[in-house]
Amino acid sequence: MAVWDDVVGQDRLTAQLAAAARDADAFITAEHAGAGAGAGDGPGDQPQPQPGLESGPEPQPSADRGSASQMTHAWLFTGPPGSGRSTAARAFAAALQCVSPDRALGGAPGCGFCDGCHTSLVGTHADVEIVRTDLLSIGVKETRDLVRRSSLSPAGGRWQVIVLEDADRLTEGAGNVLLKAVEEPAPRTVWLLCAPSVEDVLPTIRSRCRHLSLRTPPVSAVADVLVRRDGIEPEAADRAARATQGHIGRARRLATDERARARRTAVLKLPLRVDDIGGCLKAAQELIDAAGEDAKQVAEDVDTKETEELRAALGAAAGTGGRLPRGTAGAMKELQDKQKRRSTRTQRDSLDLALVDLTGFYRDVLALQMGASVPLANDEVRDSIHRIATASSPERTLRRIEAVIACREALDRNVAPLLAVEAMTAALRAG
Repeated sequence: MAVWDDVVGQDRLTAQLAAAARDADAFITAEHAGAGAGAGDGPGDQPQPQPGLESGPEPQPSADRGSASQMTHAWLFTGPPGSGRSTAARAFAAALQCVSPDRALGGAPGCGFCDGCHTSLVGTHADVEIVRTDLLSIGVKETRDLVRRSSLSPAGGRWQVIVLEDADRLTEGAGNVLLKAVEEPAPRTVWLLCAPSVEDVLPTIRSRCRHLSLRTPPVSAVADVLVRRDGIEPEAADRAARATQGHIGRARRLATDERARARRTAVLKLPLRVDDIGGCLKAAQELIDAAGEDAKQVAEDVDTKETEELRAALGAAAGTGGRLPRGTAGAMKELQDKQKRRSTRTQRDSLDLALVDLTGFYRDVLALQMGASVPLANDEVRDSIHRIATASSPERTLRRIEAVIACREALDRNVAPLLAVEAMTAALRAG
């Protein structure tokens, strides 16, 4: 199975990345051949860019692959949530590290089976750094560590590849730190940045990257990959893909996690529970409580393990009652602050998923009201959708969708979650 098989519904993008991987492979092969033929070349020599391997961000048009390289040192993957930005970046990283012997016979890099591909995809390759965060932002300190990593030569692979899955979470200071590394890259270092849109990345950074835009995958393609890769029954896969409207990650979770299905069912009942102010306030509180429960479950799984590992590293006695050595309280406080920020993000992410489901419900209501021929995303609650559709007008439905969007924007601006959701449910009642 080639590394591109999991990049769903992005044929044009995978063709471009495959061409870049072929050019990158040709560059490294030529460098190795030149090093072997050179009189004074040593194994530690740094390769110099060849004319075909561009260092600028913009692709050069070419009639054939031999006249201009499709490879460059920095890439920006953008697309809506669930489009597979990080999956595409990981696949490209694997193709860059491919060491399949078939390449010498004309095979394309990215076989998916060799050691370079496999370790890159599972996250254990020494020269592929996968960076994601479960916090609200990525700070200067973490970014400086990345920049230092990017200046190193590959330890054993063909390229030093850094995949930054949450480039939109870089603080302004962190973005400025990253800029220098992207602007003046080290030899054989490739940056792969992922963000929802180009506006989420500093203009100075995105201008130095080659931009690749992903689209929302077709529902049929998402259902197919759930069946093929995850072994999900076709009917359940189709239902999950349709419910999430092509969001790959959410579709997989919905198809495999009973708890996720129960949460979604509860969210889809909300439009029928906002007939009065009391119902609005109660529904808002239940949404917040459900998001808090998700954060609590993540904390139970991760926080205790992290805390015990840190206590052991600091030399505390085994068990929760062991006292910390003097002078180590600061490290424990730093961990607690990190766990608190992670809990906040988990709660907001869970709440945002609920709001996305709610938007999908009103999208179906509007489709019925306008007589659209598109299939319903939430066909299992067709009766509720029909009831809301016949009791209101398309104008009121649009205002309700706008209320949900306004709530998501308020949460992005750090408005207190309960206040934002209460305002939304009141707006849903008013229409």
